[in-house]
Amino acid sequence: MKWFIASDIHGSAYWCEEMLKAYEREKADRLILLGDILYHGPRNDLPREYDPKRVIALLGPYADRILAVRGNCDTEVDQMVLPFPMMAEYAVLPVEGRLLYLTHGHKLDSVPLKLRSGDALLCGHTHVPAAEWRGETRYYNPGSVSIPKNGSRESYMTLEGTLLRWVALQSGECFRVKDLIEP
Repeated sequence: MKWFIASDIHGSAYWCEEMLKAYEREKADRLILLGDILYHGPRNDLPREYDPKRVIALLGPYADRILAVRGNCDTEVDQMVLPFPMMAEYAVLPVEGRLLYLTHGHKLDSVPLKLRSGDALLCGHTHVPAAEWRGETRYYNPGSVSIPKNGSRESYMTLEGTLLRWVALQSGECFRVKDLIEP
């Protein structure tokens, strides 16, 4: 199975369309959204073509392929208009005998993680692509689809088997690869 992993659309119809084109190009089976789908939040500038209603319409046809978790900018009102569940604080994805703990990332200090050796944390929220150790936990972040930060570019990840790939949204260039099995 191939998973397409994205975060932080923040209501940008333009970047949502670009993301869905990349999803189709990747021929992924499922789409994981790590939160902050419709609203841009008070700390962020409006993203390109901010149009949450259009984002709802764009994501609708993919509803049966989306696994989403709630971001800090997502609300109950958003759930009322989106045709897929997105209010869970986290989800757990089994991968080759390991667990990937999926969450937006804004509540890491208040979520009691029960990760074992080899498990990993997959978050959005920072808008910066990452593959690093945080203490004894592997931490992965696809970056942001619409509002990249710290000099990064719009990006997403794919997961196929145990191989994670970070990809620039516009160019399609793979800029990082990591195997979940390797330390």
